[in-house]
Amino acid sequence: MLKKLILFSLIIAFFSSCENQAKKDDHTLKTLNEYLHASPDKILELQSEISAQAAKQAEQEIHSFIENKLKTVYRAEWDSMKLVYNDKELRFKYRKFGEKPPQGWSLYISMHGGGNTAPEMNDQQWENQINLYRPKEGIYLAPRAPTNTWNLWHESHIDVLFSQLIELADAFEDINTNRVYLTGYSAGGDGTYQLAPRMADQLAAAAMMAGHPNDASPLGLRNLPFALHMGAEDGAYNRNKIAADWKIKLDSLQKQDPEGYIHDVQIHEGKGHWMDRKDTVAINWMAQFTRNPFPQKVVWRQSSVTHDRFYWLAVPAGSAQKDAEVITTVNDQTITIEKAELVDTLLIRLNDTKINLDQKVKVFYNGQLLYDAVPVRNVATIWKSLSERNDPEQVFSAQIEVHLK
Repeated sequence: MLKKLILFSLIIAFFSSCENQAKKDDHTLKTLNEYLHASPDKILELQSEISAQAAKQAEQEIHSFIENKLKTVYRAEWDSMKLVYNDKELRFKYRKFGEKPPQGWSLYISMHGGGNTAPEMNDQQWENQINLYRPKEGIYLAPRAPTNTWNLWHESHIDVLFSQLIELADAFEDINTNRVYLTGYSAGGDGTYQLAPRMADQLAAAAMMAGHPNDASPLGLRNLPFALHMGAEDGAYNRNKIAADWKIKLDSLQKQDPEGYIHDVQIHEGKGHWMDRKDTVAINWMAQFTRNPFPQKVVWRQSSVTHDRFYWLAVPAGSAQKDAEVITTVNDQTITIEKAELVDTLLIRLNDTKINLDQKVKVFYNGQLLYDAVPVRNVATIWKSLSERNDPEQVFSAQIEVHLK
């Protein structure tokens, strides 16, 4: 009899808790709706705990709100095919191929060659790039670099402009943000070498054609399939030798980590800087991949252009350092920080895709338990996540802050 009474009491307590949470959710979502229409800045105050169902509703409402705002603010720029960031202007043209899938168009961003030359030459390279590749399905978009410098595709403003380009393509053309691809030829290949590792969390695959990596590292490509095409006779700046070296590096990385570093390196015999379109096979190769927005393991290596977030990891604004490196894995309810160099504070962003946010999560580093609690879903975290990048396929509702030093 006593056991039955205890069980009955637990059932009553459970349903009472659910009812209380439902009331809290209703209040929070009502407040969110009010703030969206009157005081969006106040959304950061909404830090009380919400349920998984309420989090999903908040994500949809916030994403829709930001998308509508983007359409209002950037309509003229999109229609004129010209984005402006500070004193930089990114012009672009795009073509559509095939039928639009139910989940939205694939998006291919294709960077032209040229570089440190006359503007007219870079304009000509841009026109060539527009007609260079033809995916079976998707929006094929060729931007014109904002500058005419040797590093025209990997200066720091490119990351900002490309992130905005993806956001706006989703708003105006309804793309699938899990199917965004990056490629480039010659100087555009330089850009692919550099941008792919540092923007890997926004891409499904990348293909480098006839470029030079300069100081790029392949470490960040752990979750980004990467194709490399090079003419065997393309000896300028040792491009051919360095491409062969990158094959060795990628082979070695994949051998050490078989579930990561998918790659396809083709050195085309008898071909120089122009590969007679042998590289076009890379477009279909990329198309077989779809981004995993929440990979089980993340390898984050900062370059000379730093980022504050990468997949489900982030660092406090202004704290990112060149050459900082973090390796983190998640298994069930346990997160293990395997490596952390030049990082004092790490932000671990979560949602209900990989973790049960109604149960305790443990975070370990160097054998030490840094966190052992139930993370709190809240609207403020969702708002911050989508305000940074309005990506409906990569949203976070909870955050854990750990101090490593």
